[in-house]
Amino acid sequence: MPFAVYVLGLAVFAQGTSEFMLSGLVSAIAADLDVSLSAAGLLTSAFAVGMVLGAPLMALFSRTWPRRRALLLFLAVFIAVHIVGALTPGYGVLLAARFVGALANAGFWAVALAAAVSMVPDGLRGRATAVVVGGVTIACVVGVPAGAVLGERWGWRAAFWAVAVVSLPALWALTRSVPGGIPGDRGRGRGRVGGTAPVADARGTASAGQEPEKAPAPARTPAPARTPAPARTPAPARTPAPIPVRDELRLLLTAPHLLPTLLTMALVQGATFCAFSYLEPLLTRTTGLTTTWVPVALALFGAGAFLGVGAAGRYAERRPTAFIAYGMAALALGWSTLALTAGRPVAALALIPLLGMLAFGTGTALITRVLGLAGRSSTLAGAFGTSAFNLGAAVGPWAGGLALEAGGGYRAPVWVSAALMALALLTEGARRLRRVRSRERASGSTAG
Repeated sequence: MPFAVYVLGLAVFAQGTSEFMLSGLVSAIAADLDVSLSAAGLLTSAFAVGMVLGAPLMALFSRTWPRRRALLLFLAVFIAVHIVGALTPGYGVLLAARFVGALANAGFWAVALAAAVSMVPDGLRGRATAVVVGGVTIACVVGVPAGAVLGERWGWRAAFWAVAVVSLPALWALTRSVPGGIPGDRGRGRGRVGGTAPVADARGTASAGQEPEKAPAPARTPAPARTPAPARTPAPARTPAPIPVRDELRLLLTAPHLLPTLLTMALVQGATFCAFSYLEPLLTRTTGLTTTWVPVALALFGAGAFLGVGAAGRYAERRPTAFIAYGMAALALGWSTLALTAGRPVAALALIPLLGMLAFGTGTALITRVLGLAGRSSTLAGAFGTSAFNLGAAVGPWAGGLALEAGGGYRAPVWVSAALMALALLTEGARRLRRVRSRERASGSTAG
């Protein structure tokens, strides 16, 4: 796996920490800025909305840029807004900083997913996706609990400073590791065959695998020693012209089964973040655990998520449909079981890492499917996948909050998660049914 893919995972770790760390800082922010808890909670909603809107917009904005330039710009903006957020004395500036930071995060995600899969062979696309998404899971294991500890000891602003500081090594490493090619290029200095760029011969045709210095010169007109050989001209296959925006959107939106997969992804993530957002009151007020157990539970969830992403990277591409279907069915059963057994501490703590593993393993497999269905529109596919992911992250907690306000109790968000997974199973089943019918029509027309 190229080192650059791990650098992308490091940057995503910092951004994932920023996205989720406010769950442990809301009370401190509300007290410091003299706003209500619901207003402080809007900081999380602003980030989610920025991610949903920003992913396609930032992908379109930067689609013709070299990927290294786009990644560096998005990460630099992300660092800057966290410094502003750490320094601001006002709620309005912090709210705007969260939204702008989400736009930068969304753009980075969209480009990073496409860049990661472009730097590896097709057989490693799942693992490359898992490394990038793994940054989020490590953020759940380490970053979010660490942010809660920093906020408790030195104030919530210390968590913002920490995110900015952790992002700096990734910013430096991106300049050293990520190829500078345009979207669609499989990497500078690496050709299509055997890692060597095609070399033009004396007749103007390309010969793969030859070194430029050894290309034969024409017999009658030998080239001067200092004249560059024709092989130094970039081959068209290495730097294809970008697809026009309208054509790329058309290819993306008409790709078979892509939109149902995005809907399924949004429902799976909605179920995940619905229960995750209200894990603290569930554990302290229903399970009966003390507040000191909350960081432990968050870390357990993140550890399970890390294992799930790793499993998806290794096994999802072998049988992707079965991996996703079994994972979704297990999630529906798992959330229902947690809602029923939430009053038992041992059962709750045992289910939390298992649910984290299933949620992020299934989500990673769905992202890999989206990138595979998109073809050449990989950057926009990453953007739409990011939007679907964060649409679920925004709608899920909102739906869980409605269930709480309706008097459903602290188990209600978990039941909402189970219901969202039931809907996800229906959408996946409908997608598979349409796929079977399309195959039957194709085989019938061929036979006729």
